[in-house]
Amino acid sequence: MTAHTQEQLFERSKKLVPGGVHSPVRSFKNLHTTPRFIEKAEGAFLTDVDGKNYIDFCMSFGPLILGHKDPKVHEELEAALSRGWSYGACEPYSLELAEYLLERLPFVDQLRFVNSGTEAVMTALRLARGATGRDKILKFDGCYHGHMDSMLIQAGSGLAGEADASSAGVPKGVSQDTLIVELGDIEAVKECFKREGKDIACIVIEPLPANNGLMPQDVKFLKALREICNQYGALLIFDEVISGFRVAFGGMAEKTGITPDIVTYGKVIGGGLPVGALAAKSKIMNHLAPVGLVYQAGTLSANPLAMVGGLANVRQCTPELYENLRNQTKKIVNIFRKWLDEFSQGQYKEYKIVQEESLFWFVPGQEPKNIKQMPKNLAQNFHALFQELLERGIYLSPNAYEIGFVSRAHDDELLKELERRLWN
Repeated sequence: MTAHTQEQLFERSKKLVPGGVHSPVRSFKNLHTTPRFIEKAEGAFLTDVDGKNYIDFCMSFGPLILGHKDPKVHEELEAALSRGWSYGACEPYSLELAEYLLERLPFVDQLRFVNSGTEAVMTALRLARGATGRDKILKFDGCYHGHMDSMLIQAGSGLAGEADASSAGVPKGVSQDTLIVELGDIEAVKECFKREGKDIACIVIEPLPANNGLMPQDVKFLKALREICNQYGALLIFDEVISGFRVAFGGMAEKTGITPDIVTYGKVIGGGLPVGALAAKSKIMNHLAPVGLVYQAGTLSANPLAMVGGLANVRQCTPELYENLRNQTKKIVNIFRKWLDEFSQGQYKEYKIVQEESLFWFVPGQEPKNIKQMPKNLAQNFHALFQELLERGIYLSPNAYEIGFVSRAHDDELLKELERRLWN
């Protein structure tokens, strides 16, 4: 590839693409530096077009639980590519992945593959409405579930249940059917259901909120949501696009023992290829076309390459892998904590690091449990920390609200390199 500077590529990109990026978080907005254009990656490292490499803690925002370019996934993808890469017809590869998953996820018995986490949640919401015959959904303030209209809603300033769109282009009618409460506030959920329970199709929640910071919730709160849904005949949707196959093979549903009515997956399920899925018991899934009246379709859904890559990825997601990831993440967090305390001479000393399994998040001050507790100086403080680490060849997700991910490739040798880059 012809050598280019990051600045040249970004200027070229801004002429071709709004903001120069295909997803806003990649823009390095307000970070006072140019987005890094990555040419290749392997293991735990990214290499940009200028030849500089970085220890990667973004890991494509979560899918790469084995690291970049895992040899087994690579081998399976090469074999699949030799057979063809899109059929627009039924194929056996999605069956192999579906069977592998469903045999190990006892709380669901059917699934449907789509192309992204956003698409999975969008379909899950439509399915919940179709299955219940109700229009309204309840979500939690500050929780991101993809960029469909009904999920781009933030809380209003008044009573629980009032909502405003947090994006231009979202109709007011959509806002009116999306009810908002504070994360963790079970009394507000109860009040919403007392007023409008007969019209609420579902509650949608990340059982491990990780799309706007990392904010683990009390299991009692999640169990109470299950009970409220049971009481009112609403469905409970677990958005496990991030936590599914990340915190455990069965995600937070497995860890908490709480059974959702519908669960959505993405990221790890495709191993870095575009895959999403929604899953539930057959009674609910049978509302989907062609057997039911809830329509969903996708030209590239269950793409053969994505199915083969996903299967090669999740087959390696063993209990031993999760134990190793947990231990390595603890070591990495401890290294960062020591550096924050000792090296920064007070500049970053207020930072805490929240960890849940192989996920971690830098946050100044107290660890928030909902959006109202989010530090006011979060973004401003993050700019300096991100720049410091980037210059040292350490790549975080380029946004203060995004979290870090650890992969199998972050082994003990990598940890030594991390220490070298931090202290040199």
